[in-house]
Amino acid sequence: MLPLDPQADPGRRAWVACPRCNDHQGCATCAERRTCATHWRYLLSNVGSLLHLQCPTCTHVWDHETHFGATRTPWERITSGLRRP
Repeated sequence: MLPLDPQADPGRRAWVACPRCNDHQGCATCAERRTCATHWRYLLSNVGSLLHLQCPTCTHVWDHETHFGATRTPWERITSGLRRP
């Protein structure tokens, strides 16, 4: 299990399902797609619509593309999500 990222701040949250632990399963609030007080994620950073998240339950870190807004072209969305060597 990874430790929490130093950038993890409870003041910066996102409500996206964790792809590893799926801790939101069975939660009535999450099923209604509302902001649950329990099943939120740390929003570590973002580049336009690409979010960098960490789950406080299992500490999994991942990127999530929201496709919200027109802040980046489709090509920028693809290339900005690639890891640099």
